[in-house]
Amino acid sequence: MSSLDLEQTLATQKASFESTFGLLNKTFAGFEKFVSLNLQAFKSTLAANQEFAAKALSVKDLQELFAPQASQVQPAVEKTQSYWQHVYEITASVQAEFTETVEAQFNRYQRDVQAFIDNLAKNAPAGSDADLSASRSVIESASSALEPVRKAATLAVETAENNVSTALDAPTRSARQVVEHTETDEKK
Repeated sequence: MSSLDLEQTLATQKASFESTFGLLNKTFAGFEKFVSLNLQAFKSTLAANQEFAAKALSVKDLQELFAPQASQVQPAVEKTQSYWQHVYEITASVQAEFTETVEAQFNRYQRDVQAFIDNLAKNAPAGSDADLSASRSVIESASSALEPVRKAATLAVETAENNVSTALDAPTRSARQVVEHTETDEKK
């Protein structure tokens, strides 16, 4: 093994370690965001429950107790919707960072393999052209196979975004209908 091959191997290993630890750091950062979001949600829920309990203890009749509940449906749905939107954003962000890192890693490996085959071609014995040609063909096939995978991943992400958007809008519409129905009943 020449010193050039050794340097290239060491550089590849160093890049792999950096990539691995980069992914671990991104995972940990995503986890921290989830923990922070859940702490905020817990604090908000605790404060709302404390406020509701204080109001419940000061009511004089049952109608006063149940009246505020109808008005709390819409804000509760909006808070839930906001929470899940944040969860989705954190997840999408981490997934995008992972995808970027994996693609960069794949491209680097592809360049390294191509450089290795080019190096072999320079030092190959006579008559090994067919083997080198086959190796290059495999690399080109792998590269062209990646493009449909990228397109499918992009389509999957777009579909998921549309589904999340639709799912997050549905409870808001339902809550509005409940509030409108409750207000109509109260006017009668």
